[in-house]
Amino acid sequence: MERWGTEESPNALQALPERSAGLAHFTDDVVERVAQGGAVVAVTQHASRLVQVLEEAGVAATLTDSVPARPRASRVQVLTGALSRGWQTEATNSEPAVAVYSDAELFGTVKRRSYRPSRAKRDLGDAVSLGDLTPGSYVVHIDHGVAKFVGTTHLESAGDDREYLVLEYAEDDRLYVPTEQLDRLGAYVAATDQPPTLTRLGGSEWQRIKEKASGAAREIAEELLRLYAVRETVNGHRFGPDAAWQQDLEDSFPYQETPDQMQAIDEVKNDMEDDKPMDRLICGDVGYGKTEVALRAAFKTVNEGMQVAVLVPTTVLAQQHYATFAERLAPYPVKVAVLSRFRTHKEQEEVVQAAKSGMVDIVIGTHRILQKDMGFKDLGLVIIDEEHRFGVAHKERLKQMRAEVDVMTLSATPIPRTLHMALAGVRDMSVIHTPPEARLPVKTFVAEDSAEPVREAILRELERDGQVFFLHNRVRTINNVAEELGKLVPEAHILVGHGQMPESELEEVMVTFANREADVLVCTTIIESGLDMPNVNTIIIDRADRFGLAQLYQLRGRVGRGDHRAYAYLLLPDNQEISEAASKRIHAILEANELGAGFRIAMRDLEIRGAGNLLGADQSGQIHAVGLNMYSELLNEAVQNLSNHDAGDSSAIDLQVPASIPSEYIAHMPARLAFYQRLSNVADREQIAAVQADMEDRFGPVPQEVSNLLAVTDLRCLGSSAGVESMTSSNDGIITVVFRHPVGDARQALQNKMGRGIRVGRRDMEVRTAGDTDFGIERLGRALRRVASFVDEMRTAMEAAAESAQIAPDSPAEAPARSRRRRRPARQPVAAD
Repeated sequence: MERWGTEESPNALQALPERSAGLAHFTDDVVERVAQGGAVVAVTQHASRLVQVLEEAGVAATLTDSVPARPRASRVQVLTGALSRGWQTEATNSEPAVAVYSDAELFGTVKRRSYRPSRAKRDLGDAVSLGDLTPGSYVVHIDHGVAKFVGTTHLESAGDDREYLVLEYAEDDRLYVPTEQLDRLGAYVAATDQPPTLTRLGGSEWQRIKEKASGAAREIAEELLRLYAVRETVNGHRFGPDAAWQQDLEDSFPYQETPDQMQAIDEVKNDMEDDKPMDRLICGDVGYGKTEVALRAAFKTVNEGMQVAVLVPTTVLAQQHYATFAERLAPYPVKVAVLSRFRTHKEQEEVVQAAKSGMVDIVIGTHRILQKDMGFKDLGLVIIDEEHRFGVAHKERLKQMRAEVDVMTLSATPIPRTLHMALAGVRDMSVIHTPPEARLPVKTFVAEDSAEPVREAILRELERDGQVFFLHNRVRTINNVAEELGKLVPEAHILVGHGQMPESELEEVMVTFANREADVLVCTTIIESGLDMPNVNTIIIDRADRFGLAQLYQLRGRVGRGDHRAYAYLLLPDNQEISEAASKRIHAILEANELGAGFRIAMRDLEIRGAGNLLGADQSGQIHAVGLNMYSELLNEAVQNLSNHDAGDSSAIDLQVPASIPSEYIAHMPARLAFYQRLSNVADREQIAAVQADMEDRFGPVPQEVSNLLAVTDLRCLGSSAGVESMTSSNDGIITVVFRHPVGDARQALQNKMGRGIRVGRRDMEVRTAGDTDFGIERLGRALRRVASFVDEMRTAMEAAAESAQIAPDSPAEAPARSRRRRRPARQPVAAD
């Protein structure tokens, strides 16, 4: 195509004639051009779909990877690619007229890649990892409770120099935890404005706290499983496959979907096409594409003649969702209405009657949708944005809806990975954690509340034609602040907006500001939820010390939604000290200055709010007592026990080999701890290779001690699969393997499978190493693989026998391991050395 319009093909390129974008216009053009002997080329990111559309219109089209310099007359060719716009050339004596179409002509927009794909899939790890710890941080030991992390030290044990974590408990007691036991340790996650109470070592205090939290976790697990079981018995509407219009709508999305977003869309569609009512939570940070997931589900519902209710917590957010839905669905015969206090009483009544009669397809509104007079002719889907912001009575109504129709809940609250894992299979959840490509971290500054930095920040934004949020959360004085700003920056057009204004006046202010007819909006926290104004890239927060960490994070997320660098200024009182708790919050928000930080270090109280959203406020006290990570482990254990799933315990190992990460190899303590934790938490052997590759990429070839550590980790994974409780080496060159369950009558068969050099007992196995560590580890690995294979063979044989006898198979209790339904090793309580 590059040769068209050049010396080889002197025919000049011309713009395609102006007409409305759309596939219908395109097919008409193609039929006309082919009839006149012209050539047509379509360059699109939806090539297969376009060929299908042309075939349905009776036009033969060829899907190809390349186009010749001289396309043949009366031919239509389609290839995958992206152009900013199409063009055409006129016919000559030797060449036909050629028309080249892009997605801009086909769909009205060219899809841009909206995320930066990573080179390799990366495990985000826990919301707060041990690699983030600094001396003074709080941690939770599964056996000994809440402690303060002091640092690391080296001690000699069994002739080997080993690295230990030093933990400080109540009454200045200290515990030394070897690095191979980091799977028993987790960062303490809770609302840390009030530091946790340190546990006393050696008493029963921690056991009582853990039992209480475990009981609470079991209650919530029972409730979750009961709701899940009820849903499985209720039949809902089974939606059909995507219609042609559905594909057209999705093709018109101007961005490339992120992998997480695409997975969430697929999961929602699978739920809708099942005959059980959907109840799915879509979780993701601000601006990560949750609304698009909801919009596609809504359109799929409307395509089957059913209605959609979109419930949002604020009037301003309702108006924004209405604008988004109306714009995207404008080419289709879909009626969208908004129901909020921005509408007059008469307009609200008209929407209510239209919903009851089926004259409106999608209703977007606040809690007004839940009132008794509101009804729908055929409601198929309810979309709830930020459910935790609705009251108890509203939630009861939503609970009733869940039993009747498909429900999708959107949440901008990051959900910690540990809690997500605990709820997997009980609560349907999709997590979107890939940021858009153009998104840049918001630069955050702290300044004293004085005129100069405020004026400078506003003028800098105005110079690049941007807009500013100035947040002052006191309605009584907000007009005075706006007046002072007007004197300070007379060049700026300033508006005031807050929740106590009359509906029509507030709507006018928000519309004016959204249309870029004003420069600065002086407002309260009405902007906190969901607003999407890409041109607003500076936010100034007055008296930032009065806001919680979660609020500061959400407010900062209101800027930086476009392609420009955004700035947040946190104003603190001049010549006045702020509280220690406020100082910690300000420090945390400054640290969390990277994309996705909401899922890691600086979101402690927001994570607790996220847990409360899912589990209920009455669980918050239990979470604070033991920390979120420990609570998640207890909840996961409760779910597994109630579901009769075997979590597969981890194997304890002491092989008396120097297995560690020397400080000479990785000098940075947080990085060293992070690698220890990754190895402690590996779920399968493939992850070990990934950890080794990361180490060698960052620090070079691994030394012998690290090779041993990787080998021991591999043995632990094998031991978990083989039902091993412990592996211990002795000075006489024998490794003793203890099984969790007696071998019983299978002892001789297992002995035959093991071969020479290995002795199988009733509940143990001895592996001779001949005093050679490398040989011993290799022989032990082979033995464990044989045990795992033996267990699989036994279980298969028992299941086959049970099936032939038409009885339910018993679990192979006499085998060296129970059923391995889950390969992820759970954390087995073992006292620290």
